[in-house]
Amino acid sequence: MPNTQEMSRKKAVGDLKKTLILDAAKRVFEREGLEKASLRAIAKEAGYTPAALYFHFESKEAVYADLLADSLLVLKTEVEHAADQHADPAENFRAAAQAYFRFYLENPKDLDLGFYLWSGGMSPKGLGKSRDDKLNSGLMDALQPIRAAAFALSHSALAAQRSQTEIFAYANGVLLLVHTGRIRLFEISEMEMMDQFVTSQIKILASTESLEND
Repeated sequence: MPNTQEMSRKKAVGDLKKTLILDAAKRVFEREGLEKASLRAIAKEAGYTPAALYFHFESKEAVYADLLADSLLVLKTEVEHAADQHADPAENFRAAAQAYFRFYLENPKDLDLGFYLWSGGMSPKGLGKSRDDKLNSGLMDALQPIRAAAFALSHSALAAQRSQTEIFAYANGVLLLVHTGRIRLFEISEMEMMDQFVTSQIKILASTESLEND
């Protein structure tokens, strides 16, 4: 029976191998997209046999889901950390919304990954209902600080949900302009656009509270 030290060593080796596979998978998905990529191509990129990959992943969709889950976890951590820096709900809301935007502004490949857009155009395929549900839940967890701050501002669950959705939609629209280079046509800073939109949302949320208190 293996001792604790031996088990720890094997786990460390396994974790390292999985990390190398995921790093290789990122490069393959970037080149080939989800539809054209294969476990064989990922194995070759990582320097392993296909059989070695099957020990860790049952399919390329499972690899993709792991990559996206890791990305969403980092996003969640950054948004939560940003929101935790302020006691004022308006500043919490602004910080959380801007943290979401900044994460994808600085990590465009993670944006592609989140929308399954690597060579997938605007008609991405899912990863299977179970994986899709889990990943969608991860996204909503990452957006939760925005919704919580919106609720603290408005004291309306409906207004908070609407504002969270509008921040998500607007931020991703601006990010699309940035990452396709189209933002240059409008001669305006993407950060300025986002800041102005967040400010408008704060005003709407504050007015919602005032209306409901009247």
